[in-house]
Amino acid sequence: MRTTPAVLVTGVSPDAMASTTITLQWDLPDAVVVHHHIDVERSRLLRTVSDVTGVVEREEIDLEHACVSCAVREDVAPTLARLAHAGRWGVIVAQLPAGAEAQQVCRVVAGDVRLRHVRIAGVLSAVDGERLVDDLLGDELLCERGTHTAADDRRGVAEVGAAQVEYADAVAVVGAADDAELELVRALARPGAAVLAGGDVLEPARLLAGLHDHAAAEAWTDRLRHEPLPPLAGGHVWRLDLRSDRPFHPERLYEDIAAVGGGPRRSRGCFWLPTRATVACAWDGAGGQLSIGVAEPWRRRRPFTRIVVTGMDDGRDEVAAAFERCLLSDAETRARGMYWEAAGDGFEAWLGDIHSPL
Repeated sequence: MRTTPAVLVTGVSPDAMASTTITLQWDLPDAVVVHHHIDVERSRLLRTVSDVTGVVEREEIDLEHACVSCAVREDVAPTLARLAHAGRWGVIVAQLPAGAEAQQVCRVVAGDVRLRHVRIAGVLSAVDGERLVDDLLGDELLCERGTHTAADDRRGVAEVGAAQVEYADAVAVVGAADDAELELVRALARPGAAVLAGGDVLEPARLLAGLHDHAAAEAWTDRLRHEPLPPLAGGHVWRLDLRSDRPFHPERLYEDIAAVGGGPRRSRGCFWLPTRATVACAWDGAGGQLSIGVAEPWRRRRPFTRIVVTGMDDGRDEVAAAFERCLLSDAETRARGMYWEAAGDGFEAWLGDIHSPL
């Protein structure tokens, strides 16, 4: 069965994304480009398809809800399938809406038989070298830049930008970036991912052969990952791999959560509470903004807490100390154990009721 390779372009900077897409269009033979843009105010999805001959089609689609999930389900995935099935082009370059993540598209392609003619060859994250640190560690919101993907989208630029870099097979740095900034990108990117800067390009043959490793991307971005982290190269960026087999104390975590997850840093992983011993809780922070929620049941796995924090400031020791303060102490574990019966713990607004079913 013939399949058509597809390259996905993500980012939080529309200009950096456009530059990367244009480069791909000229470097890859017989390429077709599909660009999706969400008009949040009008609840419309704008799709433009073009190749070297010019614009092939341009269409606006009404969305029931202007959001990335609706766009992927209602048009992005079906368009990839349609262009691949046409057999007219050798490769599809798909520039996703700014602020969208490729992971959802890759999961759909991997699991939907209707997309059997599509093969994800690579995921590229395009970052703006002029504002790289702000985009990966800053506190600005997508809606403040006008790149939000839904009316209620309150995600941070860094939250999205860091996640895109972490999932990508290659990161294209558009514009000037110094050694410290490139070190930050490499610290966040998956081991083995290419970091393209200073005019570096991917060889078309390498990209078309299949740069994307779906299993590796899922494993690197998994909040419950166990694998050791590769060492950092350079001295501008630090990383803390905070681990424990003990849960957080609910009250101390509530009081000290900003000290662990705040500041101009990227933090992600999982934790557990003695009041919710059956579920792993997700931790996802960047630029001083933090999201927590229920990730999945532990089932037969032994619960653990692991949060990886990456930063460039002088707060490393403070973060490490705060993490230790939040854990149950040996004395508390001996006195009460690590599994508590409780009616509430203060985290109901984020994790739901303690006794509610998953």
